[in-house]
Amino acid sequence: MLLRTLSLLALLALASCISSPLAERQSKADLLVASKGWHKLRLPAVEFALTAYVPSKIAATDTLTIYIEGDGLAWLTRSVASDNPTPRHPVGLELATRHPHNAVAYLARPCQYVDQQDWGRCKQAYWTSDRFAPEVITASNLAIDTIKQRFGAKRLVLVGYSGGGAVAALIAARRHDVAQLVTVAGNLDHHAWTNSHHVQPLKGSLNPADAWQGLQGIPQLHLVGGKDKNITVEVVESFAARFPAQHRPIIKVVPDADHACCWAEKWPALLPPLPDAVSNPPLKTI
Repeated sequence: MLLRTLSLLALLALASCISSPLAERQSKADLLVASKGWHKLRLPAVEFALTAYVPSKIAATDTLTIYIEGDGLAWLTRSVASDNPTPRHPVGLELATRHPHNAVAYLARPCQYVDQQDWGRCKQAYWTSDRFAPEVITASNLAIDTIKQRFGAKRLVLVGYSGGGAVAALIAARRHDVAQLVTVAGNLDHHAWTNSHHVQPLKGSLNPADAWQGLQGIPQLHLVGGKDKNITVEVVESFAARFPAQHRPIIKVVPDADHACCWAEKWPALLPPLPDAVSNPPLKTI
């Protein structure tokens, strides 16, 4: 009996060690949003349930800015995929919580920050080869519809970090209410990206560079870290080269930034003027 009890305790300890990194990642986000007075939303969207974080009180405005998270913990090593893509370092969330106005929301990617009840449709392909699959973009777009309706907004500014930049671009190309598209270290041409890193192509994913025609006419700013060895300026330039020369989107290189550091700290100075700026806005609770 003693041996059985010890074995059970050992298994529980092992399970705790295995689960704690995910719990720490979730706790990190919870603490960050709690410090800002934000709360969590569960957004059912076709086969997924996505997670959003929003301020408890928002500024009355026609234009809502939505930040979309990066790929998160997609890979443990170059050849071993993670079993859960919840970010270790949620740069997109950090940017969102530094937004200068309350007319802001954050959208996680499918399978990030979700409870076990919503894990059924999660498979590794959705944060590896199929991270920008049509069903991922459709679900994210529907979640954005829900957030927009909840805020009573008419227009959107989409800000995407890393792979969230790809999602933001692909969604913007489908919509007619996007006033501005901003990406930070955005994977805007994953064909160029996989070629540059000599890794397998993302065969199940849509490519933002192929959607350039739907993005014409949308004001864009694409920020790239001068020290970023993951998403290099060449990847973003490959996307921009799809546009007619006189209508290519603006690319800005931030010399001392890499892929993760230090976008959040620099964000107040880097964020371009946004159409959601309001003076002395009334607040409403959602």
